[in-house]
Amino acid sequence: MKTIAIEEHFTTPMYKQKVPANEFRNFYLTSRSEQLGHSIVDELADLGEKRLAHMDAAGIDVQVLSFGSPGPQGFGADIAIPMARDANDLLYEAVKAHPDRFAGFAALPTADPEAAADELERAVTKLGFKGTMIHGHTQGSFLDDRKYWVIFERAQALGVPIYLHPTLAHPNALTSYFDGYEELARAGWGFAIDTSCHFLRIVFAGVFDAYPDLKIILGHLGEGLPFAMHRLNDHTYRAAERRGLQKTPLQYLKDNMLVTTSGNWYEPAFLCTLLALGADNILFAVDWPYEPNKVGLEFLKKLSISDLDREKIAHLNAERILRM
Repeated sequence: MKTIAIEEHFTTPMYKQKVPANEFRNFYLTSRSEQLGHSIVDELADLGEKRLAHMDAAGIDVQVLSFGSPGPQGFGADIAIPMARDANDLLYEAVKAHPDRFAGFAALPTADPEAAADELERAVTKLGFKGTMIHGHTQGSFLDDRKYWVIFERAQALGVPIYLHPTLAHPNALTSYFDGYEELARAGWGFAIDTSCHFLRIVFAGVFDAYPDLKIILGHLGEGLPFAMHRLNDHTYRAAERRGLQKTPLQYLKDNMLVTTSGNWYEPAFLCTLLALGADNILFAVDWPYEPNKVGLEFLKKLSISDLDREKIAHLNAERILRM
């Protein structure tokens, strides 16, 4: 079975220079690395033979690579623009060296939305990338703000998806909900809450009425939205109508949201997602190197689904949506 994993991360020397460490982040990276049996920091930096060896050992054919969180979203335009371009150029060289094994999502300097849209166009038309990954809010500013819609417009025109990836929650949420509990602010819980709320802001702002062909990808089986989408719709569809939206919230989630399996290895959660969205809207991802390739692939192989649905999730959906 061919496998294309679409949420697989890397970093650059500039990333290491600009992204600050803190006590909890150091603890997390160290303890998680011990848990997984590999150094997350070292594996993020590798875009060559060692990464390929890990893929081969698990049976993963292709990784769609993306620049690590917080990416350019953590910085103002003065840093974000050169950081995004540097990451994209480095990724292009890696893809060019191994075109049958790697593909790319563009990093974007969202602090300057026009520059971000232009960088997306360069990455897709000149570098051959398959879309973009945006790491949540831009220093506390969410993508529903009209100034960012040029990015949505360009993505739709290019026919590529946006992968909305988690980052640390908005600074106000960090203070109000997670002060003293940073372990809850990250992958275990806070990432999903921040990303799902961010996506719903995009929905209720009317982005998908303006750009009906736009697709946004959420990782980790949809950041909790498949579980909650019916109740969400029941309590908000009249408010959505009051806002002037053309569809119900539930319909936008079915029409414009795609999800991946990244790092959520729990079959009950997967079955909920499958029943809510259907196999055509789920793509395989691991979240390497924060998650183990072998665990991700074994999870996919053992799911209680049809062979056709397994093939769709493993590679057919990625080939269709990312035009691979």
